[in-house]
Amino acid sequence: MRGNERGWDNVSSTIHASAVLAGPKAVLIRGRAGSGKSRLAWDLLEAAAQGALPFARLVADDRARVEAHAGRLLVRSAEKLAGLLEVRGLGIRRMAYEPMAVAGLVVDLAAEDAARLPEPETMRTAIAGVTLPRLAVAAGIAALPLVLAFLRTPPAAD
Repeated sequence: MRGNERGWDNVSSTIHASAVLAGPKAVLIRGRAGSGKSRLAWDLLEAAAQGALPFARLVADDRARVEAHAGRLLVRSAEKLAGLLEVRGLGIRRMAYEPMAVAGLVVDLAAEDAARLPEPETMRTAIAGVTLPRLAVAAGIAALPLVLAFLRTPPAAD
């Protein structure tokens, strides 16, 4: 079966991204080569190991397959990369991984539109027709504290 024949809204596509299941939903990490996608994935896994997150597990590193289903964005690893994570200075490491997760946040690393106080329209993005919260992180800014703040604190009321 293909596409909508098996109940999917879109056919799967592969994007240049990493993903980590952080609690009930995945953080989808996008960025240019060398922008720190794998590093942020590792940092999220370590944050869970240190108790800063209740749970984290690798979903994908470097290339992720995404597809829309019932209004949700499903993410999984490219087949040959399942369970593999690049750790700069050590090479490719084998990790426990989740075969699939629902994306709940998109983090764009080295984002040119990152701002200290972002405009609401920059805080959402659509992938395969699914709109998700978006966190734009400027080059040179540590992404982990921003992601933890997003995951652990609600926005201030207007």
